[in-house]
Amino acid sequence: MVDMDKIAVGIIGMGDMGKMYARRISAAGWRVNACDKPEKYEALTQEFAGNSKIHLYADGRLVSRSSDVILYSVEAEAIARIVSLYGPSTKQGAIVGGQTSCKEIEIDAFRKHLPEDVQIVSCHSLHGPKIDPKGQPLVLIREHASDESFALVEKILSSFGSKHVYLTAREHDRITADTQAVTHAAFLSMGTAWHANNQFPWEMNRYVGGIENVKCNIMLRIYSNKWHVYAGLAILNQWAKKQIRQYAESVTELFKLMLGGHREELEKRIRTAGEAVFGTAGEERELLLRDDVLDRYSLGNVPKKRTRNNHLSLLAMVDCWWKLGIPFRLWLGVTEYLFRKPQLLDEIIDTAIEDNTFRSDDLEFTFAARAWSECVSFGDFASYKDRFENIQKYFEPRFPEATRLGNEMIRVILAKT
Repeated sequence: MVDMDKIAVGIIGMGDMGKMYARRISAAGWRVNACDKPEKYEALTQEFAGNSKIHLYADGRLVSRSSDVILYSVEAEAIARIVSLYGPSTKQGAIVGGQTSCKEIEIDAFRKHLPEDVQIVSCHSLHGPKIDPKGQPLVLIREHASDESFALVEKILSSFGSKHVYLTAREHDRITADTQAVTHAAFLSMGTAWHANNQFPWEMNRYVGGIENVKCNIMLRIYSNKWHVYAGLAILNQWAKKQIRQYAESVTELFKLMLGGHREELEKRIRTAGEAVFGTAGEERELLLRDDVLDRYSLGNVPKKRTRNNHLSLLAMVDCWWKLGIPFRLWLGVTEYLFRKPQLLDEIIDTAIEDNTFRSDDLEFTFAARAWSECVSFGDFASYKDRFENIQKYFEPRFPEATRLGNEMIRVILAKT
């Protein structure tokens, strides 16, 4: 039996995720020692004044010296620098982990800067700080730890009610790239294109129906988070860079086929990619996404007549996965919806060649996908931040409603799985 009164959990980095961890862990009865940048100490002290289980410190050295289990909740690009500052002060025999999205660089930092007697158990909650962690995936990485120490970390994190997934650092980074890199690039590019065209798509009668609602809601959910949540994965994950580059190439090549009216080549490429990713198309079957279910999650009050769309952004996802040989792991299933409904796929191909309604949108989307890819290829965090926050500011007034609708939409989808 673990004596909770004798165990202190340290959290270095009190951003949104750090605060969420601190609140959840302290609510379960554990003592939490926490810190952020020295200049944030007073504000944090006031914010958590009513929580007797959370103890604020001026810097990470004090947290490291006084804690039995320590979690670094900092940006992926900063992990090596922060661990080099506070790692040498780690309490003898402590268990150390982090929750960055790039585990290989995180583990490298731990091995380089922590004392040899320290054990390493890392984690990563695969959701944002505003999402209820109950039932959500929580990755646990046992890099170097005894059975007793690993069990202690599991017990502490069990307060989240999450579903534990056990991976190595390398497996985590590869799967994270496969499931998130391309989809993030797609939805970031959607927001960029709508911003460039000065559009709020949910207020237009061109973006109506279940698929369009999903696109709008997920785009807004992504831009409502902090920029570094996506920048770290995109720039520091070795697989993500390659995937984002291929996504931009897929978008560009498909768009050129549409512009040139090359129907036969476009159709062959789309169907080949679809079969490679989802298997041979057969009869329609029950899918997670249905227009009659998702129509209710529209942000706008527009006419309910759906406009035909070629869905370049979604076709390019599947084309990218096919080109790179990535297995289909997108949990939301929005791309599978297109490829498992033969009549809809036929309509999309017809629209891509014959209908110019979305040509200007697709042009801006292609520019956006290529721009995000270049930003990632250059490893330019400053440009990534500037681009993200500029678009974020444009959509910000709709974040509260989008978060509410998006959470409800996802609960409905998950309830059907």
